Amino acid sequence: MNKYRTHNCSELSEKDMNKTVTLSGWLHRKRDHGNLLFIDLRDHYGMTQCVIENNNDFFLVLEKSKPESVLNISGKVVKRTSGTENLYLKTGKIEISIESVEVLSNAKELPMPVFGDQDYPEDIRLKYRFLDLRREEMHQNIILRSKVISFIRSEMLKLGFLEYQTPILTSSSPEGARDFLVPSRLNPGKFYALPQAPQQFKQLIMVSGFDKYFQIAPCFRDEDARADRSPGEFYQLDIEMSFVEQEDVFNVVEKLIINLFKKFSSKKIMSEKFPKIPFKEAMKKYGTDKPDLRNPLIIQDITDLFKREDVKFEIFKKLVNTGSIVRVIVTKNTKDKPRSFFDNIDKWAKEQGASGLAYFTLEKDEQIKGKGPVGKFFSEESLKEIMKTCNAEIGDSIFLACGNEREIEKILSIARDKIGRDLNLVDEKNFAFCWIVDYPMYEFDEKYKKIIFSHNPFSMPQGKIEELNFNKPLDIKAYQYDIVCNGIELSSGAIRNHIPDLMYKLFSVAGYSEKEVKEKFSGMINAFSYGAPPHGGIAPGIDRIVMLLAEKENIREVTMFPMNQNAQDLMMQAPSNVDESQLKELSIKKVIKKS
Repeated sequence: MNKYRTHNCSELSEKDMNKTVTLSGWLHRKRDHGNLLFIDLRDHYGMTQCVIENNNDFFLVLEKSKPESVLNISGKVVKRTSGTENLYLKTGKIEISIESVEVLSNAKELPMPVFGDQDYPEDIRLKYRFLDLRREEMHQNIILRSKVISFIRSEMLKLGFLEYQTPILTSSSPEGARDFLVPSRLNPGKFYALPQAPQQFKQLIMVSGFDKYFQIAPCFRDEDARADRSPGEFYQLDIEMSFVEQEDVFNVVEKLIINLFKKFSSKKIMSEKFPKIPFKEAMKKYGTDKPDLRNPLIIQDITDLFKREDVKFEIFKKLVNTGSIVRVIVTKNTKDKPRSFFDNIDKWAKEQGASGLAYFTLEKDEQIKGKGPVGKFFSEESLKEIMKTCNAEIGDSIFLACGNEREIEKILSIARDKIGRDLNLVDEKNFAFCWIVDYPMYEFDEKYKKIIFSHNPFSMPQGKIEELNFNKPLDIKAYQYDIVCNGIELSSGAIRNHIPDLMYKLFSVAGYSEKEVKEKFSGMINAFSYGAPPHGGIAPGIDRIVMLLAEKENIREVTMFPMNQNAQDLMMQAPSNVDESQLKELSIKKVIKKS
């Protein structure tokens, strides 16, 4: 018999009455009633209340024990006194009358409590993550993560996929973020790179004749932290398939996602056939390629209206004449909202760095007019045109923004989210998935004034090769797609380019020479020369999926040992200095740049 426990702290009930049992766990909390001492003993599975009388030889042992000390307790299962039952606990109708106690490990004074739900600074939580993870909420988040990963594996096997592992030490490649580099001792002066994603390897698996691949893959990117992105490392469900088109990938992912979210959440999926929204349409209607479709508000363009002579809003008219655009958000039946509602949104927009949001409300007495700071600048006929263009009605309000396209997309995207939430239009009980498709192959980098890949450089462009107009690269669309849920991008994917000559051409547009392509992607380019099937895939983020299912806003709440915003592991003190002898062995000399 196991000396530490006969049962766990969640499984005893009234049917075990009068049994002598042994439990082990952490001292969660204690309550001293003078002649009686009550303690809650907690393990991975749950909690059991234990009680000891002051005439017991072990009373003082427990009295001196601090919270989170590890105890081994033996005693008899008894019924709780009537009226003291805890219906929130599985073990809430019984307690253990303690006969003996062994302290297995004493705890020091805690830097943060495990009991309770008070917020603590992130640096404390991450430094003492082992304590943070003992908290019930965090504990359950990590258990959920484990169950989600197990379920995904099971579902992928059912869908005909096989799991393969790809290398962790590989070569540096331009995949969108900075690499983490690992020096080679056996090859002085040379470096491995930790994979930003198994991108090239999973394509090589397809070239090797395997048909359906998946992996719960660790990825390493030296990038800044965000609420939905961990610095340093994260995990993704890496998927690749041979002889497929875009729709084949969509069908697999939709089946998986629907089953997964139905399994682990009670929320409703708004549409089980995920809508497909072209990139340009998404940017125009929502101001972002990560739209939250739970929000019914859309953005509409009324730039041409400001070319009318009966529109006297001169500030906007002058901007339009110099190339600016005007887009609006219409809020339905908001005529009774107080002035403060509109002013607060305008103030908020200015706090975001915009010039503000102009607004007015459509009213009608003898004629249609605009009520609000800028309503007087619009004639009745121009207001009728707005109503026709935007499907607006009397009683609706119009929020207007003017500027260049990128500025307007940015401010109206976040304004749409804010207004939607302020008006309680976003149904938090739903998951709204969609595909964003038809991404441009390239975009113009304003900072460096050059053409760059907009997404994955290994994507297949749309259209026949001989018909592609490389003189207008920004017009080339790719078979690239994102899956989005509730305004969060879960993954990017693409049908891959498997034609070497086309790859050279596409990279040349982004400024890469044939020699550079051969050097950086030698393995894949060489493999494609020996017969490569059409293939494609996607890689949903595990962390983001669990974050949605756990209803958390920060990815670090569902990650066991995350880094902080500065990519530091406060618990393990990483990154850290290393001994000079180690650097010498690696042929590395440390030089710290002065700031």
